[in-house]
Amino acid sequence: MTTWFALTTGKQLAEDQFDSLEKHTQWGIDILEKYIKFVKERTEIELNYAKQLRNLSKKYQPKKNSKEEDEYKYSSCKAFLATLNEMNDYAGQHEVISENMTSQITTELARYVQELKQERKSHFHDGRKAQQHIETCWKQLESSKRRFERDCKEADRAQQYFEKMDADINVTKADVEKARQQAQLRQQMAEDSKAEYSSTLQKFNHEQHEHYHTHIPNIFQKIQEMEERRIVRIGESMKTFAEVDRQVVPIIGKCLDEITRAAESIHQKNDSQLVIEAFKSGFEPPGDVDFEDFTQPIKRAVSESSLSNSKEGKPESRFSGKSKGKLWPFIKKNKPPPPPPFSGSPSAVPNGPQSPKQQKEPLSHRFNEFMTSKPKIHCFRSLKRGLSLKLGAGPEDFSNLPPEQRRKKLQQKVDELNKDIQKEMDQRDALTKMKDVYIKNPQMGDAASVDHKLAELGQNLEKLRSEAQKFEGWLAEVEGRLPARTEQTRRQSGVCESQNTLTVNNCAQDRESPDGSYTEEPSQESEMKAPPTDFDDEFDDEEPLPTIGTCKALYTFEGQNEGTISVTEGEMLFVIEEDKGDGWTRIRRNEDEEGYVPTSYVEVFLEKNAKGAMTYI
Repeated sequence: MTTWFALTTGKQLAEDQFDSLEKHTQWGIDILEKYIKFVKERTEIELNYAKQLRNLSKKYQPKKNSKEEDEYKYSSCKAFLATLNEMNDYAGQHEVISENMTSQITTELARYVQELKQERKSHFHDGRKAQQHIETCWKQLESSKRRFERDCKEADRAQQYFEKMDADINVTKADVEKARQQAQLRQQMAEDSKAEYSSTLQKFNHEQHEHYHTHIPNIFQKIQEMEERRIVRIGESMKTFAEVDRQVVPIIGKCLDEITRAAESIHQKNDSQLVIEAFKSGFEPPGDVDFEDFTQPIKRAVSESSLSNSKEGKPESRFSGKSKGKLWPFIKKNKPPPPPPFSGSPSAVPNGPQSPKQQKEPLSHRFNEFMTSKPKIHCFRSLKRGLSLKLGAGPEDFSNLPPEQRRKKLQQKVDELNKDIQKEMDQRDALTKMKDVYIKNPQMGDAASVDHKLAELGQNLEKLRSEAQKFEGWLAEVEGRLPARTEQTRRQSGVCESQNTLTVNNCAQDRESPDGSYTEEPSQESEMKAPPTDFDDEFDDEEPLPTIGTCKALYTFEGQNEGTISVTEGEMLFVIEEDKGDGWTRIRRNEDEEGYVPTSYVEVFLEKNAKGAMTYI
């Protein structure tokens, strides 16, 4: 196995390699810190991504008590809601990734980096210390060597001087002896220096051997092991990085599988059936239109489902019994037919836009019609319906809705009342038990204090049961379980009353059948006229209904009957009452001139903030 000690082979000193190793190990720590920073940023990205996913899911969740909640009964919307919920779980898995990476990688590596820095510092401190020691030994050896060299030179010079003095005959014996002693002294000093140099050299060689073969290899080995542990640790962290992701893959896969299953659960046929159930009106299509023979000038027979009624037929009283037809709401506007025969406008049937020219009526008939006509006064029912439009309210029995929609509304109201009744009964039972406890244990409370609340609950129950019975009666009537009530009973809030047994012939709402649909009425004036009463004058000074939009006449319409108004093609007018499903729209030309026109003859532009707008299907 090759160790880092191989870096010191040859004459290259270890101190040069210490600098290189110090730089390399510092680079390794920098790499580790860079990886920690990378993982930390990854965890932040995961957290932000999870937060954005949760906000996205919350943004598209249906709001409580809003129209959106009703839309989530469809399978496609349920699948979308399931997708939103799974996205919440999906976001939670990304939060798990962030938490695991923080705890298993970032925190652990940060602690390891601190330990690594301390260990590295310790190893390089030992290396510097060993290097300083060998340098000190080298300096001692050099000093001993220089002293030995100096003493040898001094001894040689002293010996030469002695020999010179001894050969000179002019020199006294004392000087020769002195020179001899000096030479011997220098020779002894040289020997001592030699011995010291030899000892220092042996010591240095031993220290040098230990330095290069024991101390430095050990230090290098420790640094190498430290660096290898760092490399292994960063590799393990990278494996953990991948494993953390891999651990949540099955759960993320389940989330995606649930989204797939939710998508596969979408059933278009069921959704279509829900739409049908939600918006079906219960109206029946109109019958076939009979042929009208205009070649016969005398009393043409008009079929029950004909789209235009003749004025020359036998007039019918408003008390003639049941209705003859029901409204068919889908009338194309590109080819506007004459208004429906069951129109709910005040006894009016307009002329068709492109019908053949009718024969002029006899002058006597015109004169009689003029003499028997009365001022255009709206009945109480019509005025109240306008007020209801203004306030955004509707009849209590939902009679303004088509039959099927009315049945659903009544059923919903009955269910709500039954829940309230059950709630009140539960409260009453609880108070009754409390009263019994108070009677048995007077120290716990006064039993008489509960009587007032029990009486109040009893009154509430009576009111709720009365309301429930009323709505159940209406529901039974719609479902055909009970006979239809009279117009006077069913429309207590809006019937056109008069002082005698006759009702005003011009009330539009009296044309509705008991099941809430609109029925056909004869267009001619009844021969029986109600005498003018103070009731009619009561509303002469009523404020006019507010305009809810404008309309443009698509065809010319001659309003020949009471309650209608004539318009010319292209004329702009104000809309004051929207079509209630009877095929008529109430419009105004000016403050004194207003009336009904067929809805198919005008193009209506309602204001966005107009209240009371209803759509019939």
